[in-house]
Amino acid sequence: MNPWSAISIGLKEIWANKFRSLLTMLGIILGVSSLVAMSALVKGMEHGMKEALVAIGGVEKIRIDPEDIPAEQRHLEDQAVGCTIRDVYALQRSAPLIKLVTPEMRGMGYLHLTRGDREVDWASVVGTWPSALEMNEHVVEHGRMFNELDEENAWNVCVIGTGIRDQLFGSPEEAGREIIPIGESINIKGQPFRIIGMFQRYESEQEQKERELAKHQPKQQETGPARRRGWGNRGRGGYVFSAKNKTLYMPLSTMWAKFRQGGSGTNAVPDPRLSALLVKVADVELMEPALQQARNVLMHTHKGIEDFEFETQESWAEEITLRIRNARLSGGMIAAISLLVGGIGIMNIMLASITERIREIGIRKSIGATGADVFVQILMESVVIALLGGLAGLLASFGLVRFLGLLSPTENTPVITVTAMTLAFTFSAAVGVLAGLVPAFKAARLHPIQALRYE
Repeated sequence: MNPWSAISIGLKEIWANKFRSLLTMLGIILGVSSLVAMSALVKGMEHGMKEALVAIGGVEKIRIDPEDIPAEQRHLEDQAVGCTIRDVYALQRSAPLIKLVTPEMRGMGYLHLTRGDREVDWASVVGTWPSALEMNEHVVEHGRMFNELDEENAWNVCVIGTGIRDQLFGSPEEAGREIIPIGESINIKGQPFRIIGMFQRYESEQEQKERELAKHQPKQQETGPARRRGWGNRGRGGYVFSAKNKTLYMPLSTMWAKFRQGGSGTNAVPDPRLSALLVKVADVELMEPALQQARNVLMHTHKGIEDFEFETQESWAEEITLRIRNARLSGGMIAAISLLVGGIGIMNIMLASITERIREIGIRKSIGATGADVFVQILMESVVIALLGGLAGLLASFGLVRFLGLLSPTENTPVITVTAMTLAFTFSAAVGVLAGLVPAFKAARLHPIQALRYE
């Protein structure tokens, strides 16, 4: 039998039993749409995690923190100097696999940020070099970054994030316009600092869309006590963007002179130790050699005392891979079960259809149709039902993804991929073939005389 003729007969049979065919397809529709929707949600989650990882500097960024010396070196504790500016210059000079080195120095205790009666609840106040922009993926949108002259004179200048701006000067939503506080003064632990630059606003894709949507919607008046709606952006990715917006950079020399007093009194010498060293490797593929190279340099400058430790972003990247794999595995199993149920439904309805059409099959065989012709016809009917269900499932997946986004908003918009749609449709076709094999074999093996005698 011509396959196209078999498909045509299959379509006519489906049309003749429209409601029954629709119910049969329902399992396939649900399976395909759930598989595509699951893939879209996981893909959106993956984009969000990788977006946050890039926002903090990427996998090639390494943090070197001061650490307690090991037990076998406790007798050398009085010689441990911690991370200093000498380490920065040594790494720049003797570690060719390290392409960028940035020192970080934080104040003694919490540095409170105020302006008039306004204050910042929390902020990351760091003394550093201008290379921190490239290291931490910061972009100065207004004003400028401090330069060598600011560093040399230890001037009280700073570059702030939009989160600090919002709390000290008001947010654009409150003022109805963009607030750019360049040239304004704020107090850091009681000392006046002039703002010379402001970073761009950092936000996830979902936050950006919500903010743009809020611009075109009228504000609703709330009654009763103030309250927070929803759980907020508390994921790891959301925290990264929030922390970047609460960042304040000042020259390293300013932090050292103004906020690193190691003792009391006017003659106290500022503490020269750095809070951390940030480095970026030239090539992620050479991460291990670069780490060993950096360790060798630091062991030399620290005179063999290992009072430092390395923290890489590889663990975060591995966590992303693991979470995405687990999400795909669990979601894929659920979708596979749905497709299996749909396949059982197709097999059941095809077996029932054969029982109804035994005399018809007997007539076809008696006038010359072979067992192969009957096999192909029944198999094609099963495949056509599965393919139509698969196409309907692909269309339904768009609505399902949108519904899930409204029902349970995520940090990132779900992304429907061609790969997921192709895979889901292929599975639906495979289910149709497998579900039609048993009924097709049963129909092909019918004896024409017995079939004609069937009442």
